Amino acid sequence: MNINLTFLGQMVSFAILVWFTTKFIWPQLNHAIEERQKKVAEGLAAAERARAELKDADAKAAAEVKQARLQASEIIEKAQQQANQIVEKAHADAVAEAARVKAAAAEEVISMQQRAREELRGWVGRLAVQGAEKIVQREIDASAHKAMLDQLAAEI
Repeated sequence: MNINLTFLGQMVSFAILVWFTTKFIWPQLNHAIEERQKKVAEGLAAAERARAELKDADAKAAAEVKQARLQASEIIEKAQQQANQIVEKAHADAVAEAARVKAAAAEEVISMQQRAREELRGWVGRLAVQGAEKIVQREIDASAHKAMLDQLAAEI
């Protein structure tokens, strides 16, 4: 094979190209690749941290939901207790009111009985007077009439 000057020129220019590339271009490419690798590694680390933070946030949210449910159940229980107390108080008030109405009705019945007795006494008194008038008209005996009036008064 015949080596000529063109081939030699190509070899020299190829050698210069390789030297130039390794001296000036290759370090910048390596630097860019390394920075890209660092960014990818940082991004993966950040994604892993975010995943861990998300897991922690999910755990905290679950704990908050559990706490909220406990508080809601406590509030519902307190409301139920208050409702029961209100019902018991209303029942006690109703029983007291019923007792008061019953007592008032009993007093009214006693009062009506007393009025009826007084009215009956008045009628009996009038009947006694009418009876006495009839008896007096038939016979006038003071001692018999007095005994009869005493007997009527005792019966009344």
